[in-house]
Amino acid sequence: QVQLVESGGGSVQAGGSLRLTCAASGYAYPTLCMGWFRQVPGKEREKVATIHTDGGRTDYADSVQGRFTISQDNAKNTLYLQMNSLKPEDTAMYYCAAYYSVGRCIRGREFPYWGQGTQVTVSS
Repeated sequence: QVQLVESGGGSVQAGGSLRLTCAASGYAYPTLCMGWFRQVPGKEREKVATIHTDGGRTDYADSVQGRFTISQDNAKNTLYLQMNSLKPEDTAMYYCAAYYSVGRCIRGREFPYWGQGTQVTVSS
């Protein structure tokens, strides 16, 4: 059972930066697609970025391309999301998620493993 624990959320002014961290444990083998998602109450969950643990191929939502960077430290079993040039519309609960995958992330594939989320609030 993959366990994911997020941290690093908080409140920041527009233009500022935050780094989210997701500590992963309990996985049977280290070939995972991992991702960051966000959700605002009353709206659909949005995929922010994904990365595959084998090779590090990344994918970003258009809304965060060039501002956010997803990365991993396999030695520490940790996923990161560096968020720069934050905007009020980035305000949301951010979740870390994962699924087992060999070689690459597959668009549209369901993520069965989720963390509890960390709140990010950006004020104007």
